[in-house]
Amino acid sequence: MSLITVDQANRVFHLHNQTLSYIFAVEQGGTLSHLYFGGHVDHYHGELRYPRVDRGFSGNLPGSTDRTFSRDTLPKEYSTAGEMDYHLPAAIVRHTDGANALFLVYQGYRIEAGKPKLSGLPAAFVEDETEAETLTIVLVDQVSQVEFDLQYTIYRDRPVVTRSVQVCNQGDHAVNLEKVASMQIDFTDRQFETITLPGAHANERHPERGSINYGIQTFGSLRGTSSHQMNPFLALVDHTTTEFSGDAYGFNLVYSGNHAFELEKDQLDQLHLMVGINSYNFNWQLKAGATFQTPEVLMVYTNKGLNAMSQAYHHLIRERVVRSEFKNQERPIVVNNWEATFFDFNEAKLKPIVDEAKQLGIEMFVLDDGWFGHRDDDNSSLGDWQVDHRKFPQGLNHFVKYVHEQGLKFGIWLEPEMISYDSKLYQQHPDYLMQVPGRSPSPSRNQYILDLGRQAVRNNIFDQLDQLLKSKQIDYIKWDMNRHLSDIYSVALPPERQGEVYHRYVLGLYELLERLTTAYPHILFEGCSGGGGRFDAGMAYYMPQIWASDNTDAVARLTIQYGTSLAYPISLATAHVSVSPNQQTGRETSMSTRSAVAASGVLGYELDLTQLSSADKQIVQKQVVQYKQIRPLIQFGEFYRLKSPITSNQAAWMFVSPQQDEAIVMVFNLTSYAQPSLTKTKLVGLNPKLNYQNIATKAIFGGDELMQLGFYDPVVYQDYTTKVYHFRAVTEN
Repeated sequence: MSLITVDQANRVFHLHNQTLSYIFAVEQGGTLSHLYFGGHVDHYHGELRYPRVDRGFSGNLPGSTDRTFSRDTLPKEYSTAGEMDYHLPAAIVRHTDGANALFLVYQGYRIEAGKPKLSGLPAAFVEDETEAETLTIVLVDQVSQVEFDLQYTIYRDRPVVTRSVQVCNQGDHAVNLEKVASMQIDFTDRQFETITLPGAHANERHPERGSINYGIQTFGSLRGTSSHQMNPFLALVDHTTTEFSGDAYGFNLVYSGNHAFELEKDQLDQLHLMVGINSYNFNWQLKAGATFQTPEVLMVYTNKGLNAMSQAYHHLIRERVVRSEFKNQERPIVVNNWEATFFDFNEAKLKPIVDEAKQLGIEMFVLDDGWFGHRDDDNSSLGDWQVDHRKFPQGLNHFVKYVHEQGLKFGIWLEPEMISYDSKLYQQHPDYLMQVPGRSPSPSRNQYILDLGRQAVRNNIFDQLDQLLKSKQIDYIKWDMNRHLSDIYSVALPPERQGEVYHRYVLGLYELLERLTTAYPHILFEGCSGGGGRFDAGMAYYMPQIWASDNTDAVARLTIQYGTSLAYPISLATAHVSVSPNQQTGRETSMSTRSAVAASGVLGYELDLTQLSSADKQIVQKQVVQYKQIRPLIQFGEFYRLKSPITSNQAAWMFVSPQQDEAIVMVFNLTSYAQPSLTKTKLVGLNPKLNYQNIATKAIFGGDELMQLGFYDPVVYQDYTTKVYHFRAVTEN
């Protein structure tokens, strides 16, 4: 069955699968008009042609006397400055005469099987051309011959449409792109609420649900990265939408730099949404004959609530964004030495941690910051990726060999995008540092930024890392970035092109990661940016897991991991058990609660194993065994959010196997009360026809009972407690 239908007579385009439909048409003046995005319809018969009404102060088509048609009021697929649309434009193009007028007119279309790659950018992909179809709509400004190709891909078996834009300068003169959104969509007669994922360092991705008022709202980042402060994701939902019912529209930008999600509610109660690169300090010179490709937006629609939206993203990102050979492999349980030793370590001090990890069944040792140059604190050596022989007198490979001999894999921390003044690299190449001429660059964490937009800088980083990795002894890389961009300037570009620096940095990062992951496909890469400061689908394309937050406090992590799951799969989020009291918050929590929260993602440990009590070592050893048994279910099962730590005194979630024959349920209580309210937990996602046995108690319940009736949560007079349930389908005797 074709996924894209074109009504040639009426110039209507209908993208459809068994779940959704996306419909738009060519209107007067070659205007591309948005008609519908929502649940599946078999056939569209023209009932949504926009009513013709003469609206005051809304401009009409050039040369037309028809006052009832206006690009200012018509819901559109894409808009530009200069076409008498007074909303925020999706694109602004500056011509050589200084004007920014652009009037895009429909020129034609093409349909192809599968999904083409985006030049220089990560994007969702297909493994078989039959699983998707792609429609390209060609819009042209007839004066300048600047062409906008709107790219739509619909997947056959996913509630997903992806969108991006390629701009082609077919004219004779260069133009400047001052804004190019990846998509626009306009809604009429919908009263949506927004769900976004704002946060901060050590407090990332807290779901916030808000109203949409008249005027303009922007959710975005100006930090050069996708940021801790505002993740590149937005959902539009009805007031009545819950985790389990109601319309939910998701928009996830596959990009790791400055982004903007712009919403405008106009005087007619129409809603305009644009998603793409943030136009702040963006100005791209597009020469004659050149093209510019925008990042991709992953659009999801469901009428079954937020969990269904999230699951669509979980499957899409895990199966069709992540490319690593580890995407479907169970991820190793690691111990990271950072919170155990910080910078104060040497080989002799690390070996007992490795020995203890072996005894506890942990599978990988990760050597964090401080192993290179002469780095005893965070004031030196970034850019010098050679081992510190004071700490490893016989070289790094000697220690790596020891780790491997204990049966563990070996991982290492890197921060390749940064440079220290106190480094050999800066002494040799001071021009590699990003800085504005005549001004002193601004430090953050006493470190500075390498200009990744320059090929020479990327080559230097690659060559250094290649020397480190070519021994093939390193199994894992934790790729960190502990500051945001500033001093935006590149000596490689002339003054009139400095507006390209932010985006060229991201493109350079992607090119570097492409080279490294291609050269070393057997290394497991984990992303990090001061924790979760670059937790986005663009990084997931290269790195199948990302450190969710530097905050390892279990109670804080409940909300962080809950919010992360809204748009990203569990297999992407790493979570570690740390000490109590926690080093970030000072909060005391039990080992069982810390373990359960960390086991709700890709499990690891971030503490000094040699300092654990005998009782805690037994708990860790037991938990490692248990996690290995349920690891496929946790990392690749269907995930459901049951109770929100934001709106209640509990958090609860569960993991269900694809066959619905096994489930893990975790219920977390926060604050204890002298007179506690009784609460129940109802399960979801089970087979109502099957019986399930509680592995711990041996009690048997029907799937319908567990979902309809649920069970009472135990009353416990203690803060921050956890109850974990493990159910398996059985045949009742």
